[in-house]
Amino acid sequence: MKHIILGAIASVGLLAAPAMAEYPEKEIQGIIQWGAGGSTDTVMRSVTPHAEEALGGKIIMQNMTGGVGAIAVKYSGAQKSDGYTLLMGAENPQLYKVMGLGDTDYSDFTPINILARGVPLIVANNDAPFNTFKEMVDYIAANPKTVKFGSTGPGGLPSVVTAMLSTEVNLDVITVPYDGDGPALTALQGGAIDVMPAVLGAAIEGVKAGRMKPIALIDSTPNAVLPDLAPITEDFPAYSKYLPWGPFFGVFVKKGTPDDVVTKLQAAFATGAEHPDFKALMDQRGFAMMNIAGDEAADFLTKWQSVTSWIVFDAGIAKKSPEEFGIARP
Repeated sequence: MKHIILGAIASVGLLAAPAMAEYPEKEIQGIIQWGAGGSTDTVMRSVTPHAEEALGGKIIMQNMTGGVGAIAVKYSGAQKSDGYTLLMGAENPQLYKVMGLGDTDYSDFTPINILARGVPLIVANNDAPFNTFKEMVDYIAANPKTVKFGSTGPGGLPSVVTAMLSTEVNLDVITVPYDGDGPALTALQGGAIDVMPAVLGAAIEGVKAGRMKPIALIDSTPNAVLPDLAPITEDFPAYSKYLPWGPFFGVFVKKGTPDDVVTKLQAAFATGAEHPDFKALMDQRGFAMMNIAGDEAADFLTKWQSVTSWIVFDAGIAKKSPEEFGIARP
């Protein structure tokens, strides 16, 4: 009889216990690593409404700039591991350690989705005396320290691409720094510089308008936006070990976030990334769709960090050796 009474009491207790709230039960913070109007901001504000619909929750996005994205990373890393803070970032944290900008990277986070990556290319002033990458390399060899390359500073995309290219060919050029790829591309069109490594999305309008000419696609496969521009690997297959490469856009949560929350977020952003409106935007901007998560995303992040860290170190751009952080040479 005593066992029956205790069992009944336990049953009542179970029935009376409140059900666990299902994620998300409140608004989610989306911390965008860069400012309003930039590529990262555009990508995140485009995909998030579709992810919200799949998730059944609200994501309030906030731009948090500063420190080459480090302010947003530090803030997101200081929040609870509960899935209510999403870091919406780009590739920069993967270089913080070797560039001396911080002691963290995306290994401290779980990737929800690597949405897309930018595709780099080389563009030249229309009056430049070369039309292909091979012709440019030959011209530079015959005319050292005469061709002017635009740059956005150490660790920026132009400097990394130039360093990558320099692993296989001699580029004895003059580097001219600019405060962003926009001013540099404007300078290119005006003849102040001859060549600019850029991301396809930033240069495509100028190329289509005939204000600059594409010299090389820094990728291993053709791109539908510029189908007549051959990948650089056709003439220089040695670059295959670095490619595909480019700036990327991803959504992350702090490590330790419950698995069920991670799974829900991954499913929601995977659905959002497949929305026709988002895919159309990526195509228009020349971004390569990725839409990867889990081990595939982790492997991509590891390779990207390895390739880029060693490129900037070998080029003398990095402040610390990748070996200090256990980053293997590709």
